[in-house]
Amino acid sequence: MGASQQQLQELSQQLQEIEEQIQVLRGEVEQVRDEQDAVDEATDAIEQLETGSTVQVPLGGGAYVRATIDDIDEIIVELGADYAIERDQDGAAETLEHKKDRLGDRIDDLEEEITELESESGQLEQQAQQLQQQAMQQQMQQMQGQGQGPGSDQGLDE
Repeated sequence: MGASQQQLQELSQQLQEIEEQIQVLRGEVEQVRDEQDAVDEATDAIEQLETGSTVQVPLGGGAYVRATIDDIDEIIVELGADYAIERDQDGAAETLEHKKDRLGDRIDDLEEEITELESESGQLEQQAQQLQQQAMQQQMQQMQGQGQGPGSDQGLDE
């Protein structure tokens, strides 16, 4: 295998690894967007509920129980890292908005990382194209050299 073939193979492997990283990051972006949607739903629910409202509370495993809200100003909101806080209705909505903003920042960071990887991928693709063009030029030169070398002057013996 020639040096340029080996370089092409290495570039191809790097491109494949970058594409896999991009796919993983895109999956993370989707997960964070799903989490943002859940925060939006929770915020909407908090803003619409009142003391005395009846809701279905998830118990896990797909099971729910009907419950009546005794006090809308006693809402537990997850903060992250296994921490939660009890807030009143407005405070809970505000906490969820901050959470949504942090999730948006995370999406921005992931998308920036994707853009950087796509740029790197584009540069590697250009390198691969240049190597392929060089390899083709070398092959053409070798073919031309074989056709004009010694022993190719057939038909000149008289």
